Amino acid sequence: MSAAGPPQGAGPPGGERCAAPIGGGPTGAGKVIATPPVAEASDTQGMNYLVSLPRRIVTVYAPLAAFLVVLLFPFYWMIVTTFKPNEELLSREGNPFWVKNPTLAHVKKLLFDTAYPDWLWNTILVSVVATFVSLFASVLAAYAIERLRFRGSRYVGMSIFLAYLVPPSILFIPLAAVIYKLQLFDTRLALILTYPTFLIPFCTWLLMGYFKSIPLELEECALIDGATRLQILVKIILPLAVPGLISAGIFAFTLSWNEFIYALTFISSSEVKTVPVGVVTELVEGDVYHWGSLMAGALLGSLPVAVLYSFFVEYYVSGLTGAVKE
Repeated sequence: MSAAGPPQGAGPPGGERCAAPIGGGPTGAGKVIATPPVAEASDTQGMNYLVSLPRRIVTVYAPLAAFLVVLLFPFYWMIVTTFKPNEELLSREGNPFWVKNPTLAHVKKLLFDTAYPDWLWNTILVSVVATFVSLFASVLAAYAIERLRFRGSRYVGMSIFLAYLVPPSILFIPLAAVIYKLQLFDTRLALILTYPTFLIPFCTWLLMGYFKSIPLELEECALIDGATRLQILVKIILPLAVPGLISAGIFAFTLSWNEFIYALTFISSSEVKTVPVGVVTELVEGDVYHWGSLMAGALLGSLPVAVLYSFFVEYYVSGLTGAVKE
């Protein structure tokens, strides 16, 4: 005797959906699948409002466009001024944001009538050497502070970072006395030795944060296998810390490239000057500003840094993320 089932077409009370049997075996049992609830129209209207075009324009596109204009306008102004003849630069008529008759006279004057190629070479040499010296010292300091865990290591790390906060305008006077006594005045070596004074503290702090993100178990396994600390640093830590090294290197190179106070104080000869100092001191004669050549020098001087960032921007962001995530 079998029990009567519910009437055909009748659903569960309250309009709720339930599992439905599919197929049947000899005993009458079958597979059961659950049918998902159908989304109501009111649930999707809110999401459509969030992704609507007017809202995207107000919340995404308009702020992004304003940011790009503010960010790229100085470069556009340098390009316009570089290729604009003196007649248009000094004229109050016409559109100041456009060039009617472009010229290369300012670029020619910069490259052939000044020592700009020497300035560019000096800047590259000083920046590259100072960056590598700073990275070498920062790697050793950051590894010792973060991994060796000697007494007072936390305070040493904090003091190194606080040293970076000391403004260069205070340090360049005692450093000038040291450079003069060492007879390094008006040489590239003076800049190579003084730039690490403000590069090493921040690079050390950055690498400390990145070394902290590397698992300590890797070093413990290497120590059990008989590896020395130097071997661990060279073969394990440094390959894993490549993004952090690139990030610290880009930071150090950028600061060295744009440094002005030390280069202005320690260098006097035109052939030894760097780009930031040479462009300002050699292309400004009293109250006469050679704007076209000035902007050409600033434009050419900013290209190496822009190219460097474009190639390593992913490593730069990854290095900063690894440094601050803890």
